[in-house]
This record gives sequence, C-alpha cells and structure tokens, in this order.
Amino acid sequence: MRDDATLVLFSGGQDSATCLAWALDRFGHVETLGFDYGQRHRVELDCRDAFRAAIAALNPDWGARLGPDHTLRLDALAEVSDTALTRDAEIRMGAEGLPNTFVPGRNLLFLTFAATIAYRRGIKRIVGGMCETDYSGYPDCRDDTLKALQVALNLGMERRFVIETPLMWLSKGDTWRLAEDLGGEPLVQAVVEHTHTCYLGDRTHHHPWGFGCGTCPACELRAKGWQDFVSERL
Repeated sequence: MRDDATLVLFSGGQDSATCLAWALDRFGHVETLGFDYGQRHRVELDCRDAFRAAIAALNPDWGARLGPDHTLRLDALAEVSDTALTRDAEIRMGAEGLPNTFVPGRNLLFLTFAATIAYRRGIKRIVGGMCETDYSGYPDCRDDTLKALQVALNLGMERRFVIETPLMWLSKGDTWRLAEDLGGEPLVQAVVEHTHTCYLGDRTHHHPWGFGCGTCPACELRAKGWQDFVSERL
C-alpha cells in the first residue's frame, strides 16, 4: 500500500472540497470518490468535475498529484431510507432529536465502499469531511464512530487503513479559514463558485458564500461560517 496515496470522499460540497485541497497539500497521489445515492441535492455531483478542474489549475503541484475520480451508484440507500435528503419532504426535526436530513448508515456505507476501492487501488488513507463541531447532530459524523469503523475495516480487510478527518474539530468559519490558508483567495472563490452544499439542490440563488436556497440547515451553517470568516478578516 502507498502511504502517500489518498482517497478523498468528495461529494462536491464545501467540506469535502476543502478536504480535497488539504489532501493535495500533503500527499503525493490523491483520488476522489463520490456517491450517487438518489440524494435530493444530486446537483452536488455535477459540481465535482468543475471543482477538480479549478483546483488543479490553481496549483501545478496539486494538478500533478490529482488522480482519477470514481463515482458509485448506491440507489439502495435511497430505497431503504425515508429522509428529507432522499424524499421530497419538508425538513424538520424528528422525534429522536435528529433532523430528518439524517440518512441512517450513510457514512458507514460510504467509508466501507471507500475502503473496498482503496484496497483494490493500494491506497492506505481515506479522507472524509465529517465534523462534530458545527454540524446537524448526525451520529455517523462523530469521531468515536469513525474510530470504531476504522478498527472494523482494518480487522475485516486485514489492512491498516487510516481514516483522516481534518475538519472534525473545526467550525464552519474555521473551514473557510483552512481553505484560505491552503490556497488563498483563489481557493476560497473556487469553493464559493464550484461547490454545492444546499440540501434543496438550489443553484438559482447566489450568495457571497455560494449557491443555495439560503434557508435550509446546510445553507444556514455555511452562511454563518462565512460571516464568522469575513468578520475576522475585517
């Protein structure tokens, strides 16, 4: 296995785009992986090629390190889940205290499939944008969950995968700052223009922080993080 090779879970959203830059800044070979699971905001997948092209153009070294992209269909995830991300339903809080945008098992499945591809590709490191600082309370984004899953994958596949989560303890404002630290204003603007995070898949409204409806939980978190980021710049 190549210790300098990395597979980034790249959805096309802000967090995973920042993680892609983080990985390109550190490792010699970086591949990306996206999942088409019937998500309501599938437009995020359409942003992936544009952002990959933009980030490669920003830095020749990054462009040389950027390897193949992979996309997997996981239609079964939408079939077995009943959530506001896989159904045309109003976004609201559920009885268990979790928003109905939570897709049970999503990150567990994503990382298991990622490890399967990494196994075949001889890649040791898997990078994900999970975070438990500014997030919606999803239990599969917690550090303990991912550490436990890393142990299970290593035991089940007899490999020493490392799951990297560079955003785990960062706020959304910190994530914008990380993008600026990695690639300056050009990378920040690439994230604004070429990523998508809105749960409703709205790319008709443009804000200083990017495209989105402006009212769903994902947009609200992104907008608040942007405000924290620009306020510190002043």
